[in-house]
Amino acid sequence: MASKKFKTDSGIPIKEFYSPADIQGNKEIGDPGKFPFTRGVHPSMYRSRLWTMRQYAGFGTAKQSNERYKYLLSQGTSGLSVAFDLPTQMGYDSDHVMSEGEVGKVGVAIDTLADLEILFDGIELQKITTSMTINATAAILLCMYVTLAKKQNADISKISGTIQNDILKEYIARGTHIYPPQQSMRLVTDIFSWCSENLPSWNTISISGYHIREAGSTAVQELAFTIANAKEYVRAAVDAGLNVDSFAPRLSFFFNAHNNLFEEVAKFRAARRLWATIMKEEFKAQNPDSLKLRFHSQTAGSSLAAQQIDTNVPRVTLQALAAVLGGTQSLHTNAKDEALALPTEESARLALRTQQVIGFESGVTETVDPLAGSYYVESLTNEIETQAKEYLAAIDAMGGSVKAIEQNYFQTEIADSAYKYQRAIDEKEKIIVGVNEFVVEEKQTTELLKVDESIRDEQIAHLKKIRSTRNNEKVQKALSDLKKAAAGKENVIPHILRSVEKYASIGEISDALREVWGVYE
Repeated sequence: MASKKFKTDSGIPIKEFYSPADIQGNKEIGDPGKFPFTRGVHPSMYRSRLWTMRQYAGFGTAKQSNERYKYLLSQGTSGLSVAFDLPTQMGYDSDHVMSEGEVGKVGVAIDTLADLEILFDGIELQKITTSMTINATAAILLCMYVTLAKKQNADISKISGTIQNDILKEYIARGTHIYPPQQSMRLVTDIFSWCSENLPSWNTISISGYHIREAGSTAVQELAFTIANAKEYVRAAVDAGLNVDSFAPRLSFFFNAHNNLFEEVAKFRAARRLWATIMKEEFKAQNPDSLKLRFHSQTAGSSLAAQQIDTNVPRVTLQALAAVLGGTQSLHTNAKDEALALPTEESARLALRTQQVIGFESGVTETVDPLAGSYYVESLTNEIETQAKEYLAAIDAMGGSVKAIEQNYFQTEIADSAYKYQRAIDEKEKIIVGVNEFVVEEKQTTELLKVDESIRDEQIAHLKKIRSTRNNEKVQKALSDLKKAAAGKENVIPHILRSVEKYASIGEISDALREVWGVYE
């Protein structure tokens, strides 16, 4: 054991023990709810209100997903989180040739407003918060949601939720982009502008480190690259003429909660302090709410093993605990069977119960930031912040995130980290229980959820019916107006909204923008 090198997943060396000497000249920690928000964005944190237990779900048709949402709400979920299928994410209708084999598979299929009406049938939008994991087509889904809220006679100034709308990380880590980066950034800032006037309670973006981490980054890279993207969005909005305090309070973040508990807690604490300082010093924000890094977290899907899947339960529990100890505002816990398939109702319920046990039984919510003052945690928080700043300086020197993406900087850094992590597993430097150690022979007996291939036929028939009953003349007029706005400088959101109201499809709206803006290869 003496020869083993102790280090975090980001490669930060871990000393045998930590003492007051390790935090001498420590950076400002502050009180909870006060700058620099190291200890949390609210003074009393979970003593006043627990985090939102937001289980991510969506598969098949809107009707099937609606049934799962009602089930999760009946089991105590306090917010919905919608997963969309790949065609919806990429701006293709279910009858497009590119959609074959993908309709309803990794999320729910949405073609028109009619699908969203079914998705939220019997669910009052003003009484829940909804997070939608959607990026390239985020503006369209937001407009559908707003239109549906109006149909429910909701006060849209009071509806709340989040669209991910983080297109930069798609070029870095996921690949569901459509348009070139500059045009994509325009869509983002148009959403900021429209929502600041019309949807004041809506989180206009969830700047995501989650997928960066899933692609193989370290914790430090996840933090640094997410903050770099956030800076790019703020700069773009300010350059477009928006006052920073008019949109910054509605920015939100989305982080991964991975296996190394103390490193993850320190990452979340460092993230708050780093963002508060950047907003105050670089962007001169005046509103205290503009300085607060509020974040959703999700346990690490990439850490789930297909072998001995019950072992995923303690993994997810520790990851969720790290998110709570780190001060998350909402949390999704992955189900134990997600390395094999979409979660069954039973495994989704167990994942939710994991959050509820932490929230109501563990006692960790009864004081704010309970790990504060730990020599180890404070030292780790400082080191993660320092290393993240070094990455940020390098990205700023390149000209920001868009330039760094164009130079393949993020992609190369993440690929290198992913390679090192996998090599450590292959060489048993890192032990993954049930995968490279403590392995057993097992037969797959767990019941898995399967999405039927007939879903696509059902979805196409529904889309055909909508196209035959809507006013196609009005649809074409709305799409024509959208193209004119896209070719000029007018905000495109009102035109997308009018197209959605006429039951134009996601594919038709995306094609209108493709025609003007082109696609990114």
